[in-house]
Amino acid sequence: MKFEPKYVFNINPDVKVRTRFAPSPTGFLHLGGARTALYSWLYARHNQGEFVLRIEDTDLERNSDAATQGILEGMEWLNLSWEHGPYYQTKRFDRYNEVIDQMIEQGLAYRCYCSKERLADLRAKQEENKEKMRYDRHCLAEHQHHADEPHVVRFKNPQEGSVVFEDAIRGRIEISNSELDDLIIRRTDGTPTYNFCVVIDDWDMGITHVVRGEDHINNTPRQINILKALGAPIPTYAHVSMINGEDGKKLSKRHGAVNVMDYRTEGYLPEALINYLVRLGWGHGDQEIFSEEEMIKFFELSGVSHSASTFRMDKLQWLNQHYICHLPKERVAKDLAWQYAQLGVDTSNGPQLESIISMLGERAKTLKEMAEKSRYFFEDFTEFDEASAKKHLKAGALEPLKAVKAKLADISAENWTKESTHQAIQDTATELDVGMGKVGMPLRVAVTGAGQSPSMDVTLEAIGRERVLARIQQAIDFIEAKVAQN
Repeated sequence: MKFEPKYVFNINPDVKVRTRFAPSPTGFLHLGGARTALYSWLYARHNQGEFVLRIEDTDLERNSDAATQGILEGMEWLNLSWEHGPYYQTKRFDRYNEVIDQMIEQGLAYRCYCSKERLADLRAKQEENKEKMRYDRHCLAEHQHHADEPHVVRFKNPQEGSVVFEDAIRGRIEISNSELDDLIIRRTDGTPTYNFCVVIDDWDMGITHVVRGEDHINNTPRQINILKALGAPIPTYAHVSMINGEDGKKLSKRHGAVNVMDYRTEGYLPEALINYLVRLGWGHGDQEIFSEEEMIKFFELSGVSHSASTFRMDKLQWLNQHYICHLPKERVAKDLAWQYAQLGVDTSNGPQLESIISMLGERAKTLKEMAEKSRYFFEDFTEFDEASAKKHLKAGALEPLKAVKAKLADISAENWTKESTHQAIQDTATELDVGMGKVGMPLRVAVTGAGQSPSMDVTLEAIGRERVLARIQQAIDFIEAKVAQN
């Protein structure tokens, strides 16, 4: 009986490249996984191929529905769309067991009844003799057990020769079969194991190129041997190197690498994160900024480095600020609106978000920072920044604040522009014979609550006439109350 694939979707024979991203839902989508997904996605797009999303959820004890949803959410936020999936391994156990049973019949796999105690003794002896720890095929020969007794199923790995494959990133890799064990492909409870499920999935899904982390290199020869035993085609493998933190250690939770969606929360644009990730191990000349179209056009696996990359937050922030300033304002405004919503800020009564981006784009590295720094455009406040008030809201500020308020009050709502408000500030400074700063700084603290903002004319125009006048009066009252106490 010949092994045959069971395609989970209609395989298009004209598609020459089909890649996949296959995360395990034991944790959220982290930066390393996102970069692997990106490289796999780009390779498919570059070759007019197809991209498959597969959830490898065979670890029933550690799986999490929240992690699964987080992975899907992260992929969608990064705009890494897929043609097929998401597929779930737990829904394909019948298929895996069908192939395992057939392999047992054909002598490609066998039942193993060895107890935990026997296996522990075997490992102890091999360790004592400084031998390679591997199963001794005790159950391959005849034994006094029945098929309905508790057992695992092992793949009968070749004993001679080597597994040789050409890694698309690392070049030729060779592993001797003597280094490989008779892999367990079905557990005692009847569930198939990871390395076996991956093989059947890649076969059934017509995967031509497997892009994954270098931690899977040791799995590849085992999977290739199973594919060969089934008479299945061997995909091209490409193993991506790890990402290190700036301390030179593997990127982990201590570097903040918990969940890609945390970067959305912190105010990063997906375009910036994608651009940053693509450059963590791949490049095209000296180019730093890539549109999605350029990434697809230039990306090749041969251009991916086999050395570890270093994650630098300052570089990501630089890219993020670039995209804040250079993406279409209406595009950035959507993510900025999300940030305001997280802060509970109602933006319905205030300036257009596009104008906020124009005013603060060069001043904020993240959209979260921008939203936090610009609440005063939409919300009134009752407290001033303590340091700014101490420096600028003093008794000497009363005269310029009252004078500028009077001039601003003379401007009608229809004529309230950055030009007219600028003229009012300038006229006040001229009449009082003081520098612009003597008027501008107290005014800035009065209307924004702090000592930093965009230029006062655009700030006043955006906040609006009534709010500006009310806030100046609030500052005047604040100073007068402080003077009275003294």
